[in-house]
Amino acid sequence: MKNFKYICLAVATAAIVSLSACNNTPTAENSSAPATTTTAQVSEATTHASHGSKAKININTAILSELDKFEAKLGVPALSNKIQAGRPYANPEDLVNKKVITQEQFEQIKDQVTVQEVVLTGEVKDVDYMTKLGLMKGHLLVAQELLDKNLPKQAEPHIGHPVEEIYVDVEDQLNERKVKEFKSTLVSLQDLVKSNPKDAKVKTNFTASVESVDGAIAVLPESQRSKPEFVLQVINGLLDAANSEYGAAIANGKIAAAIEYQDSRGFVVYSNELYKSISSQVAQNNPEAHKTIEASFAELTKVWPSAVPPAQPVKTPPEVTKLVKTIEQNSQAIIDKSSTQAQR
Repeated sequence: MKNFKYICLAVATAAIVSLSACNNTPTAENSSAPATTTTAQVSEATTHASHGSKAKININTAILSELDKFEAKLGVPALSNKIQAGRPYANPEDLVNKKVITQEQFEQIKDQVTVQEVVLTGEVKDVDYMTKLGLMKGHLLVAQELLDKNLPKQAEPHIGHPVEEIYVDVEDQLNERKVKEFKSTLVSLQDLVKSNPKDAKVKTNFTASVESVDGAIAVLPESQRSKPEFVLQVINGLLDAANSEYGAAIANGKIAAAIEYQDSRGFVVYSNELYKSISSQVAQNNPEAHKTIEASFAELTKVWPSAVPPAQPVKTPPEVTKLVKTIEQNSQAIIDKSSTQAQR
């Protein structure tokens, strides 16, 4: 099981959102990173890779699903964990200096590596917040499916991920937004599934955990949560994570990592739910984009026929990437259109 997968989602969310698309670009401030973050670096980090630039990934703080992009590109098993184990890095070249990867491998990814931070503010911070909670929802959705199939050992990691890996990253924002602490609720559920998965309290605790995550999401204004331009940014963040996880799950044409397959399933399922909540608005204002997004989701969801991985992958990682990028590109067109109209 991958530990601390969601240590920091700031760069991940920034990577999938073009900030100028829906409001003015938020101010990026220097954090405690080893070097000062320049305006140019902020611009590059906050532009989605599918829209003209490669997003930088902070190897000191990035979530493992982001680091999975390097693993998939270089074809190095468990590279995400190796990068994490080598922290901290004073500069990108430390990946080579610490013998995590070779110089030749570094040359292939160096344009995507950074050790600098981006501080999020404004709407992009809200997108980051809801995306993190959306990852929690995705994990819990797939955990519920596995519990329903009487597979508690497979379900347990997906109950553990929200509390062990995501909660620590979103905790400051939860406190800022005055959300009641629910880490203990998640821990209680995880412990119960580990020790006595057939206990009747599992269902009660599971419901309480889901309600806690939903409650944390609900502190965002309903007008924001129902705005297509906002929700599409969250969807893109979840799909970006799903795409990375799926790529890490496949090796030699087979599903080699069930947990990553299940992670990606949960993120896609929840993304699809979110899209359905705004689909009527998108269909009314952007009918062609809606048709494309809806059709792409229909194809994408077929990749995960069940929470239990099929014998053979339904689609290859490049085929999944193509569907994800189609959704992201059409989403971005909607966001850009809305931004243009707002500026008139």
